[in-house]
Amino acid sequence: MEVSDHGGVLVALRLLPGDLAAPSNGVLPGEVAHGLALRAAYTVHVPGLLQTADHAREIFGHVLPPLPQADVEHRVNHRIKRQAVLHRATPVPYSAIIHEAALRMKFGGHSVVKAQLAHLLEMGELDHVRILVIPFDAGSFPGSGQSIYYVHGQVPQLDTVHLDQSHGPALVDAEAQLAKYRLLLDRMEGAALTRGKSRDFIHSILRAL
Repeated sequence: MEVSDHGGVLVALRLLPGDLAAPSNGVLPGEVAHGLALRAAYTVHVPGLLQTADHAREIFGHVLPPLPQADVEHRVNHRIKRQAVLHRATPVPYSAIIHEAALRMKFGGHSVVKAQLAHLLEMGELDHVRILVIPFDAGSFPGSGQSIYYVHGQVPQLDTVHLDQSHGPALVDAEAQLAKYRLLLDRMEGAALTRGKSRDFIHSILRAL
């Protein structure tokens, strides 16, 4: 799940599990919220808004059932275009919690991994982008088995959570559940390194490659 600029308003859009797919016509259905801020937490994937084209291409190349190469390229291009939401004149604030496991996945091989880690370091320099790493040494923490995407609406009642599942994304918008996932993300941030230490951690993985 990612966002698009629709009529000058940031809109949250629905995708398939793992944020892996986009319709063949390039138009995403399922507008669910006007996103004023975004929070994401991923344990085995780099969030889509932070992926390089080669990293995304590797992921789309392993979708089941397999996609024709033309569809893979279409989805990669669509994903990269959506990342413009982080480069607007007034960009949406974005906070991404990424587990060390996702940083060490060898999607696409050595050169693709190096470029992806370098891209994370570059994106983390943006004032409105916070990248926080949960290291293996953090041990267990709430939400460790979930991929969570929280969209903050113009009012709390318009907040929405997307949870990745094998059959597709599950949308959560009940007030009690929203409060639960806000707390969950807060606890995950508490388990993560600080922004500066996260940057140093990513840099250390990159240097070791």
